[in-house]
Amino acid sequence: MTSTVRHYYAGGNTAKGFYSLYDSVLEGLDRIYILKGGPGTGKSSLMKKIGRLMEGKKLDVEYLHCASDNNSIDGVILPEWKIGIVDGTAPHVIEPKAPGVIEEYVNLGVAWDSSKLVEHKDEILALNQKISEKFNKAYDTFAASLRAHDDIEEIYISNMDFSKANQLTENIISRFYEEQSLEKVPNIQHRFLGAATPDGAVDFIQNLTADIEKRYFIKGRAGSGKSTMLKKIVTAGEERGFDVEVYHCGFDPNSLDMVILRELGIAIFDSTAPHEYFPDRETDEVIDMYETCITPGTDEKYAADIERTTKAYKDKMKEAISYLAEAKQLRDQLEAYYIEAMDFNKVIQITREIMNKIELFISDK
Repeated sequence: MTSTVRHYYAGGNTAKGFYSLYDSVLEGLDRIYILKGGPGTGKSSLMKKIGRLMEGKKLDVEYLHCASDNNSIDGVILPEWKIGIVDGTAPHVIEPKAPGVIEEYVNLGVAWDSSKLVEHKDEILALNQKISEKFNKAYDTFAASLRAHDDIEEIYISNMDFSKANQLTENIISRFYEEQSLEKVPNIQHRFLGAATPDGAVDFIQNLTADIEKRYFIKGRAGSGKSTMLKKIVTAGEERGFDVEVYHCGFDPNSLDMVILRELGIAIFDSTAPHEYFPDRETDEVIDMYETCITPGTDEKYAADIERTTKAYKDKMKEAISYLAEAKQLRDQLEAYYIEAMDFNKVIQITREIMNKIELFISDK
């Protein structure tokens, strides 16, 4: 028996600013360890170590990746035991609902030498300010990119047959659920399958669908109804009592990119750039929204407008990513001050204490 390891994001750098889905991701957990401490204090390394140890014990593990640092994670979850360890510092501050009962704070600040940090007070404050400015620039630029994306969508929306889109969605819902329903309260979880990061767009679609029997790849253009279809599939699943994993768009969190119905062995996702994939299993199937719902010849008729708006969208996306990369470079400089002030032997001891508490919690269940 091997463990199932899944990767996704609970927060993202989006056109709406930093967007958190932590409340949904952590909902229903019985024990949550909230890590506090500055950058470079070992939070990510601590969580990775515990995740690897739990994988070694053949437990299922979920890693919540950091959208602002491709090498870091923001959390690790043991779903079968309803245990989570998360970075509770800004921008994903987590407010406990039952402190001491469910949530427990873990302060890694006990491992630093404050006097060494005070020596660099001005540099630390200046870096924090610069980092904040870079993120704000990134968010403003993502918003400008979304406006350009909306212009692309308008072209296709104005050439869309909504009756065909509705009929296609109804057919898919009927195919997925048939006459089935479950007599239970469904578990609806909201996540991000990917994110805009300092290294560009990253997604975990292949990992999340690795054990799914039937995958549907939605092809189409911006504004061809992909997200609307997914939202209706979510609603239908919830009404029928099925658990639903709802994956939001890392660029526009109001849109959906993927839905997974694990009880039915089904995944359906937007398979267009920047997360474009093609069928590689016999059971994979393509759903082409452009071919089904958009007036033939639309691409050709509006080629000049599409090229112009697409360029504006891509240029702004590239610019926004550059600000994330600059913020990452500044954050690396900030982390260096904290790393220099840390006693990582104390962090190792804290890691052991958390592991002992988790093992005790599991053994008492």
